[in-house]
Amino acid sequence: MTGVASGGAPARPPALELMDVHYTYPDGHKALRGVTLRIETGERVAVLGPNGAGKSTLCLQLNGILQPTDGSVMVSGLPVVGKNLKEVRRRVGLVFQDPDDMLFMPTVAQDVAFGPSNLELSEEEVRERVEHALAAVGMEGVGGRSPHHLSFGQRKRAATAAVLSMAPEVLVLDEPSSSLDPRARREFGEILAGLSQTILMVTHDLPYAHEICERAVIIDSGSIVADGPASDILGDAELLAAHDLELPHGFVMDHH
Repeated sequence: MTGVASGGAPARPPALELMDVHYTYPDGHKALRGVTLRIETGERVAVLGPNGAGKSTLCLQLNGILQPTDGSVMVSGLPVVGKNLKEVRRRVGLVFQDPDDMLFMPTVAQDVAFGPSNLELSEEEVRERVEHALAAVGMEGVGGRSPHHLSFGQRKRAATAAVLSMAPEVLVLDEPSSSLDPRARREFGEILAGLSQTILMVTHDLPYAHEICERAVIIDSGSIVADGPASDILGDAELLAAHDLELPHGFVMDHH
């Protein structure tokens, strides 16, 4: 149920909510130290930070691949715990950095159909979802091809379609622009900009964060050290430098 604003009815829960999340790897490395983050439905948030800051660990908490050592994670009000993981993974789609980690079937269409075909949908509905997801990433007509015959940028889009076919509410992308050539990077950015999902994007690519996200969060040594409008955070050279982040030489912020 979505709440109504008047009459004191409960408002809609945030798309993602992390409350004082700590995560320690089995070897004792503390990757997250008290992360609290609330992302509303429809927001697009970039997670920035130096290598080893905990960004990827944070992504893996959002659909329960890793579970907090302490604290809690909620997806649209649903706790990310064992009994809810199937539903959590339907709601939160994770697009990994390397599409080859996600594509393993003989054809693109079979990869995109893989998730929905496990949802007890009719064949017709699975087929519709596959078409819809391929269209959303500009890959109509590519379904019959082998992923191995596609360019890296096309594989990235196919992997994204495989997540979109599950009709997730939230899309979490780990380094979405890495290894893409300039044209593929631009095309993928345009695809992301056209999606309706709540988006959380971990990236080193600060111009990409600025193009796609209106909010940015900096995580360093497992803690959130800044959270605000992307244009403010990316416009603060001292803040970026303090966390080993740097805009490309000659990049000029256009405040939109």
